[in-house]
Amino acid sequence: MASRMLIIADTHLPKRARRLPPEVWAKAEVADVVIHAGDWVSTELLEELERRTRKVIGVYGNNDGAELRARLPEIARAELDGVRFAVIHETGSATGREKRMDDLFDDVDVLVFGHSHIPWDTLTPGGMRLLNPGSPTDRRRQPHCTYLTAVARDGVLGEVQLKNVTAR
Repeated sequence: MASRMLIIADTHLPKRARRLPPEVWAKAEVADVVIHAGDWVSTELLEELERRTRKVIGVYGNNDGAELRARLPEIARAELDGVRFAVIHETGSATGREKRMDDLFDDVDVLVFGHSHIPWDTLTPGGMRLLNPGSPTDRRRQPHCTYLTAVARDGVLGEVQLKNVTAR
């Protein structure tokens, strides 16, 4: 068995964009799981993802209001094909992030986070993988809007690819 994933964060819909780019929707519709690391801004994207995809794992972010906070946790946890995931929006400063996250999430293999809009893919000293997909709708100071795809299979996370949004 394998779980194909789309990993996104910081969509800020409809404030930063009116909708997700078509290529991101295409990936969402074939993914087994869509992981969203917060800052949805409105419930419409959550509801549409729930309608159009197989499974959504999401958390709320600092820009998400009461309705999203009522429906989503601050931290989500899931095991996908033997890989233990946690999802959170904010992890604080990049300085010391790996050590802090090892201390806070010593029981997971992969921590997905957002907030900075800066793609991130590192291993902590404890061996946990930290992933930030950037944003598919708001690149801020990055050269491109981005998202991640990955596959969990037999307890291993593989095929992790950072993708640039090619058209909006």
